[in-house]
Amino acid sequence: MGMRNNNLTINDIQERINRSKYHQLFQPKVLELDNEIARLKLRVSMCDEFERQPETNQWHGGVMGSLVDITGCYALMLVAGGPMLTLNFSTDFLRLAVSDHLYAIATVRRIGSTVGFVDVEIEDDVGVTVVTGRACYAIRADKTEV
Repeated sequence: MGMRNNNLTINDIQERINRSKYHQLFQPKVLELDNEIARLKLRVSMCDEFERQPETNQWHGGVMGSLVDITGCYALMLVAGGPMLTLNFSTDFLRLAVSDHLYAIATVRRIGSTVGFVDVEIEDDVGVTVVTGRACYAIRADKTEV
């Protein structure tokens, strides 16, 4: 794909996630990353605050929308030449998510010097895709850090 490789590790990405108080609301855990194909997998765990309605174990759509954006951003960080700003993202809710955990897998589809596109899938504990998303980010090549 001709992408640069920033050679980031799971610990590098986890540490960057931990810097953001907003991202830490979701306590995402970095499970896997692949620098060669610019792919990242995160896990989040259900808690009372994430439920659509109490006692249902159904995930709120706002949490899943945030997870699309968060996972997309950190996947792009694997190959981007500067800090990113979200331009837009879309979230398609395919089915009700009832699961103790969600797994977000983001893959960079295209990256240029100023913009990057990322596809995201969110799966439940049994591997069923519950959300698909796509995000677009501006890359600020004139800056050195996110």
